Amino acid sequence: MSILLEPVATVKNSRTAATDDFWGNVISEIILLDHMSTEAFENIELFSHLEIIYYFDRVDKNKIVHSGRPRGNPDYPVMGIFSQRKKDRPNQLGLCTVELIEHTGRSIKVKYLDAIDGTPVLDIKPVFREFESKTEIKQAKWVNDLMNDYWK
Repeated sequence: MSILLEPVATVKNSRTAATDDFWGNVISEIILLDHMSTEAFENIELFSHLEIIYYFDRVDKNKIVHSGRPRGNPDYPVMGIFSQRKKDRPNQLGLCTVELIEHTGRSIKVKYLDAIDGTPVLDIKPVFREFESKTEIKQAKWVNDLMNDYWK
């Protein structure tokens, strides 16, 4: 089965390379593409946070993996691709929960999006508390170390 998705928007920001850290001060503008109606953003400002689903369009398909050490760090265990958030994924999908800063016409400005300039956005959803985890979130011990500078 094949699935064909068409981007709905594009990311505009100061980041031109997919580096691993220091995303905290990046403000991104997400701009609807021409085929999308401005109405798609109607009342989006009623929500403080959004989920952005995007496509890692610049991933080298030869670097897509199914397992490995996160960031190649020998101190971390070998993890399956579905046990880490690496960009070199089989379907090249990214997902990020962002803070909505501003909505103006065909664009929104957000904080905490780790997508580079020009990244295609596939979907945008508001965060509902009712969809958040119902139980305590457990994660691998190495994640704290890996994420130490990510949002700085």
